[in-house]
Amino acid sequence: MIIILDNIRSVHNVGSIFRTSDAVEIEKIYLCGITPAPIDRFGLKNKALAKVALGAENSVTWKQEKYILDVIKKLKKQDYKILAVEQNKKSISLFDFKTNKKERYAVIMGAEVDGISKDALKLADEIIEIPMSGKKESLNVSVAFGVIVYVLTEGMKK
Repeated sequence: MIIILDNIRSVHNVGSIFRTSDAVEIEKIYLCGITPAPIDRFGLKNKALAKVALGAENSVTWKQEKYILDVIKKLKKQDYKILAVEQNKKSISLFDFKTNKKERYAVIMGAEVDGISKDALKLADEIIEIPMSGKKESLNVSVAFGVIVYVLTEGMKK
């Protein structure tokens, strides 16, 4: 499974996503737009990210890309099914989505305030969401990521 982070601003959330990615053996993370990377533009270690990732920034393959649409198009050519995690009128519940062992998936997580860009959503094969029962409309992006990848990876084992 590949992960695409779309303009996630918080270095702490990105560090947490790296750590969870290591736990479920994510193949690669694409850091798109303004999403911070483990190494900054000066070639220096991002200490805040590393503190949260606890070394996972060294065990999970990653690549920084400016444009998410280029990443999505490239992965589609490689036969990845693109899953966008977003509350949307076209979204289906994570728990209704059925994984297929034969499919390769790329999961897009978006910025907490703005979500995934509309152009990226148009390229997604499926839009999935985590059902919310309480008063809050959403989860923190790193928490949502953990829920999503654990449910998807467990589903792929069946």
